[in-house]
Amino acid sequence: MNALSGQSAAPQDATSLQGRSGLIENGGTARRLQPAAPERPVLPSFSDLEVVEDAEAGVLWQYMAPRGRPSFTLNLLGEMTATLDYISRRAAFEGACPFEFVVTGSRLPGIYNLGGDLASFMELIRAGDRAGLLHYARACVDGQHRRATNLNLPICTISLVQGDALGGGFECALADDVIIAERSAKFGLPEILFGLFPGMGAYSFLSRRVSPAYAERLILSGRVYSAEEMHEAGIVDVLVEDGEGESGVHDFIRRERRQLRTRRALQRIRERVHPVSHEELVDITEVWVDSALTLGEPELRRMARLAAAQDRRVRD
Repeated sequence: MNALSGQSAAPQDATSLQGRSGLIENGGTARRLQPAAPERPVLPSFSDLEVVEDAEAGVLWQYMAPRGRPSFTLNLLGEMTATLDYISRRAAFEGACPFEFVVTGSRLPGIYNLGGDLASFMELIRAGDRAGLLHYARACVDGQHRRATNLNLPICTISLVQGDALGGGFECALADDVIIAERSAKFGLPEILFGLFPGMGAYSFLSRRVSPAYAERLILSGRVYSAEEMHEAGIVDVLVEDGEGESGVHDFIRRERRQLRTRRALQRIRERVHPVSHEELVDITEVWVDSALTLGEPELRRMARLAAAQDRRVRD
């Protein structure tokens, strides 16, 4: 007898019946199988990134710890994206985001991040590999946009800059809500020195903090700026003494907890008044790739010298 219709039916195995109706016979009666409970998301293991969860404080810390040159390789970009995925999955699993703050820092003394993967750039440019350059650029701006829009979650993103934030390292910090820097930190966009421009959000994110004219001057100067100069310009939000970066983050978070609602409202207002769309960032990468492919050997040799200088800093 069919448990659903009361009519005779050919015998069926449990697998067949379960697959059609979600019911399984048990001693002549039918019981509905309960769907398996979803598993709590697990943070992946990383090779170039260290992630620390402070559940009690509601803070997730991610520290860049690249094994080679402290630049944004595809592997580091992928691991940072995996961290964003983990936060989103935790929020979906728990019905609310377990983190109120996400902090990005570095484990390398004196270096936050020195920017793009110059060795890879040179190889792709010499090969005329437009697709490869575009793949790298898209990997950058996909993560940049997600952090700039707070993953569409009620979180505050913070960059803790202890050391040099150059090129893509500076762009990474600019995508966050708040930049906290130690006094000896340095900021710069050196791409103009080898005939290129910062294409992963620098102009878009700088224009949220300062005038477009100032953003252009900063990009075209190729200069390295002190943390104090960037603080006076309104680009660095909090300036702390050397060695006090993490305690400065904790102090900031304690202050912010008293006005979280206001900050979240301001985030929404900023998105409305100064939106940075994913489409905008992607369009700029197209310009960046086309510009990169016009570089000749003199510019590539300058890029190689900069990459060698970065390597020497790590060895020293």
